[in-house]
Amino acid sequence: MAHDVYDNPLITRYASREMARIWSAQSKHSTWRRLWIALAECQQELGLAITNPQLQQMRETVDAIDFDVAAGYEKQLRHDVMAHVYAWGDQVPLARPIIHLGATSCFVTDNSELIQMRESLLLLRKRLVQVIDQLATFAAQYRSLPCLGFTHLQSAQPVTVGKRAVLWCWDLLLDLEELEHRLKTLRFRGVKGTTGTQASFLSLFGGDHGKVEELDRRVTARMGFTEAHPVTGQTYSRKSDSQVMAFLNGLAQSCHKAGTDIRILQHRREIEEPFEKSQIGSSAMAYKRNPMRSERMCSLARFAMSLQAGIDATMATQWMERTLDDSAIRRLAIPQAFLAADACLILYRNISDGLVVYPKTIARNLEAELPFMATEEILMAGVQAGGDRQELHEVIRTHSQAAADRVKREALPNDLLQRLEADPAFSGVDVTGTLDAARFTGRSAEQVDRFLSEHIEPLRRRYAMDLTGPSESLRV
Repeated sequence: MAHDVYDNPLITRYASREMARIWSAQSKHSTWRRLWIALAECQQELGLAITNPQLQQMRETVDAIDFDVAAGYEKQLRHDVMAHVYAWGDQVPLARPIIHLGATSCFVTDNSELIQMRESLLLLRKRLVQVIDQLATFAAQYRSLPCLGFTHLQSAQPVTVGKRAVLWCWDLLLDLEELEHRLKTLRFRGVKGTTGTQASFLSLFGGDHGKVEELDRRVTARMGFTEAHPVTGQTYSRKSDSQVMAFLNGLAQSCHKAGTDIRILQHRREIEEPFEKSQIGSSAMAYKRNPMRSERMCSLARFAMSLQAGIDATMATQWMERTLDDSAIRRLAIPQAFLAADACLILYRNISDGLVVYPKTIARNLEAELPFMATEEILMAGVQAGGDRQELHEVIRTHSQAAADRVKREALPNDLLQRLEADPAFSGVDVTGTLDAARFTGRSAEQVDRFLSEHIEPLRRRYAMDLTGPSESLRV
């Protein structure tokens, strides 16, 4: 490994080898060769003078790419596709005359990127399903454990730890729906020619429109796609890139939201992400247990979200049949968005697989706020005991403000219940009896049960094959 040049941390630190392989030069250029082979095979089937020995030479060398030779040609020709045509032609002299026959550069560049995106989406689907499954297991375990809820990051009506986890789960299920839609509607560019008119192929087939259409269908099917873009310019519509990036953006949003929640809960000492025996939280403060994984997930998710705007702008500025200003930004943004999403899901599963819950701390934090949460129950009990609702409401409001001021100004325990018990307006009410946290979580536990039954169990059956195997290890 060279240490005097920049390395992309997505490759060296964060993303999996599997995702890195999909976007590697070897994978890309081997796919180019498979596309050229599919094109030649289908052209032969439709009557062009392409021989079996030519095809055999191509098949035997599909992965034997001499990148140094290709680099030399690119320096000379200033054209990456033609550099690889020439480099392969040196390896397969019989096939040299028919490599790339009738095609434009985007036949290999666009189609190969669509194949890479499809493979990447399939890998992300596996990771996404595993995270959902793990979070669902966590939610089931803590379905009924009451905890303080928050709105505006201020104390609110209690929920349960399990209910909060299924909120994270539901975001990911929505992402999974979007992923499946993108997979289903991802179309091949196909065999469309230089400006999308198929003129070169029409010439090759002597004006036979039927054969040109059949060539497009056959190559599309041979590369594993059920449908191609019906029309293209030189490139397929960059709207497809924008749509795929929107999914990656949305997935990153879900990861960031959950990561932030976990960081806040760790600050409250209620839930912690995994912390290894020899892990160092701070170089100076030896006692610290920082939420490093969640912070990293948020950081990578933020990076993934930032890439959407450039691809949207690229779609919007593709003049006429195409401009080449799409090339450099797509080489950067699309692979890195997939790599970042991959890294986020690896982290998310690692976190969800080892979350540590502290029920006593959760209970203590809840009890400090519970008197305020119980006031509605106390109000209703006072009315049932014969009190006036508006008068009782004012009594509770006055005591609540005083108790809150005591907590904040004097750092003393919340004494609201004691104040209410001592007030004659509530003499006929069992104030302390209202202080049961489970009474205030509503249907949280039942919502968890129903969510797991109606959404998670079908998912587990549908994606059973993706749930097998160990989780990806963190490299740093």
